Amino acid sequence: MENNNSPTPIIGTFSRGLVTRRHLGAALGGRVLRLGRHNDGTALSAVVGWGRKDNTNRARSFAANAGLPYICIEDGFIRSIGLGVNNAQPFGFIVDTSAIYYDATRPSDLEILIQSNGEGGGDLDRARRLMARIVKEQIYKYNHVWDSVRLPQTRRPRILLIDQTRGDLSVTYGMAGADSFRQMLDSARKRYPDGAFFVKTHPDVIAGKKKGYLLDDLPADVMRIGDDCNPYALLHQVDHVYTVSSQMGFEALLAGKPVTCFGMPFYAGWGVTEDRVHCARRGVTRSMEALFDAAYLKYVRYVDPLTGDPCELEQILDRIVFHKQVALENKGKVFCFGFRFWKRGIINRFLDASDADVRFTRRPETAERTGLDGESRIAVWGLRNDTGVMKLATRHGIRVERIEDGFIRSVGLGSDFAPPSSLIVDRRGIYFDPRRPSELENLLNTVVLDGNARKAARRLRRSIIALGMSKYNTGCNEPLHVDAQPDQPVVLVPGQVEDDASIQAGCVDIRTNIGLLKAVRRQSPDAYIIYKPHPDVLAGNRRGFIPKDRALSHCDRIVTDRNIIQCLDRVDQVHTLTSLTGFEALLRDKAVFTYGRPFYSGWGLTVDRHPSPRRTRSLTIDELVYCSLILYPRYYDWDARCFVQAEDVVEKLRKQLLSRDLSIKPSVHRHLRRKALFLMEDLREAMGTIRIK
Repeated sequence: MENNNSPTPIIGTFSRGLVTRRHLGAALGGRVLRLGRHNDGTALSAVVGWGRKDNTNRARSFAANAGLPYICIEDGFIRSIGLGVNNAQPFGFIVDTSAIYYDATRPSDLEILIQSNGEGGGDLDRARRLMARIVKEQIYKYNHVWDSVRLPQTRRPRILLIDQTRGDLSVTYGMAGADSFRQMLDSARKRYPDGAFFVKTHPDVIAGKKKGYLLDDLPADVMRIGDDCNPYALLHQVDHVYTVSSQMGFEALLAGKPVTCFGMPFYAGWGVTEDRVHCARRGVTRSMEALFDAAYLKYVRYVDPLTGDPCELEQILDRIVFHKQVALENKGKVFCFGFRFWKRGIINRFLDASDADVRFTRRPETAERTGLDGESRIAVWGLRNDTGVMKLATRHGIRVERIEDGFIRSVGLGSDFAPPSSLIVDRRGIYFDPRRPSELENLLNTVVLDGNARKAARRLRRSIIALGMSKYNTGCNEPLHVDAQPDQPVVLVPGQVEDDASIQAGCVDIRTNIGLLKAVRRQSPDAYIIYKPHPDVLAGNRRGFIPKDRALSHCDRIVTDRNIIQCLDRVDQVHTLTSLTGFEALLRDKAVFTYGRPFYSGWGLTVDRHPSPRRTRSLTIDELVYCSLILYPRYYDWDARCFVQAEDVVEKLRKQLLSRDLSIKPSVHRHLRRKALFLMEDLREAMGTIRIK
C-alpha cells in the first residue's frame, strides 16, 4: 500500500472479530484498528468489513461519510488448517474493493480480473502446475480431513449434490434461494433416472454449528454423506457434480468432473460449467487455468501462518502438505495411559488428526470397556512400564508408543509447565533407552542422506549455533569467563536429574552427579572442570543436588547463572553420563566423552566408556543432526496450530528469547502453581477415560 518508509496505514473496523484475526493486518498491508464511538476517520486509510453481511452497513456508511475506501474481507479459497467455526485462524484472505466474489448481482474485483484475464494474461503454466498439485495433495479450503467415505460400488452413474449452510450469503447473492436446492435434486434425478445419488453435507453442519438445506425429506434412494471427508477423495468417486454456489463446485472442476450450477458462483458463466442461472455480464469464455490464476493467485492474499509475513500460494501449500504428512500418522484410536492432567492437552495436539480418537485413561480395564481393540494404539510417557498396560498391549498385539520431549523443546522448563514445541513419538522404543532399539537408532543405522538432506542438516545446525539454541533456553546469556591457565583444558560436566529414566536405562556403572564428577577428575586431573547443575534440579523440582563444598572438591567452578550454550562456547570438552548437552556440544565441534550410552554415542563421534554393540556405523555430524532433529521429533506451532519443521521452531523460539525474561521463576510461585495443577489432576482422576478433542 505504501513504501517501506511511510507510516503503517491504519484500517478501521467496527468488527471485534476482524481485530482478532492474527494475520489480517499483514494481508491488508496495515494495522487493523477497532473504531470507537467518537472516531471521525481522520487517521484512517480505509474501512474494512466482513463480506456482505448486514452488520457491515454501519462500516459502509462510515466509510462513505468519511470519504474512505471500503474493503470487503472474506476467507480465501484455501483458508486454514481447521474449520473457521472451530476458531482455526485463516492464512488466506480475500480483499475486494468493489463487491465480493459471491455477489453475482454486481461486478467484484474477481469478476473484473477474470474479464481481463484472457488466455494471454496471467501465468497459466504456474496455474496449471498448482492446480495439479492441489488435486494430487487433496488441498482444499479447510485442510483438516484427508480421508473419504467409501461410496457403494455400482455400475450406475454416481451423482454428487452439494448442500450448503442455511442462510449462506453465497446462495442469496448467487441469484439462488432455498428452492434452488430442491430444483437441483429434482433435475439431477430426472436426468439420471438410474443414478446413485449422494448429498454432501457442509463441514459446519457436520460440526453441529449450522444447518443445511437438504437435510430433511430426502428420497429414500438418496444417500446423505454426514461424515466429514476430504472433497477430492470424495470427488474422485463420482461422475457428475451438482451445486448451487458452493466452492466445492470449483474443486470438482479442478478434479476434472462435469459441474452443473443452480446459482451463479464466481466460476459459473465462463464456459466451464453447465449453468441453470445466467449473468449477462459474463459473456466471455475462460479456461480453468485463467479462472484459477485470477481467483487463487491474484484475488486471494496469503500470509505465512508461522512468520506472519505475506507470501505466495506455493509456501502455503508447503505448510499444508507437511502438516498432512504428520497428521496422517495419527489415524485411529489411541489410548494414553498415565499422563498427568496438565499434559493431556499438549499430548492431544501432537497426536491429533481429523480421524484420530485420543483417549486418556489410567486403567487397562477401563480402556477395554471403552473400545480398545487390536486396531487401537497405546501411548505412554517415556519408559513407563506399568504391568497392566504392558499385558494389555500383549493381549491385543499392540506395540506401545513412547512419548518424550524433543531435543529443541521450549523457552522455559517442562517442570515449570512451559509447553513443548517438539515431542517424540517412538513406536519401537525410546531414544534414551539403549537396552533395546528405538526409531532413532534405526534411522541412524539406515538413513542415507542425499545432497538436499545434507544441506538441510547443515542449515539447521548453523541456525542453532548462531542463535545459541538449546533444549530449554533458560539462564543468563552473558559470556562465561573462566580463570583457567592458557594451556589448561576446560571441561564441562553437565549435571542431570538422577532419577531420570535416561540415567536408569542408559548408565552402567555411574548413575549420580557426584559419581560423574569424581570419574572426570580422575580421568582429567589437570583440567579446569566446570560443573553445571541441571535446570530442574537447580529449580528445586527434581533430584540430583550436590552441596557446594562437596562439588568443589572435584571441580573448579559451579555455574548456575549461565545458559548452557554460554558454557559450551567457553569449554574444550564435555564429559557426561547421558545428557543432551553432549549432543549440543557435538553440534559445536566440541570433544565429547560419554560415561553412559546416550543416543549420540557409538557412532564414531564421541569417546565412549561403554560402547554399544548395535551401533557399528560411523556417522558424520550432518547425518546425526538430520536423523535426530529433522526426521525423529514432531514439531508443533501453538499459534498456527499445525505441525511444522525444525527450522520453523528454531525461528519461533528465537523470537521468544528476544522478548522474554529467562530467569527462573520465584520458588513460591512455582510451588503454588504445581500444587494447584496436581490438585486438579487428583479431582479428575475419578473420571476414568477422558476423551479430548
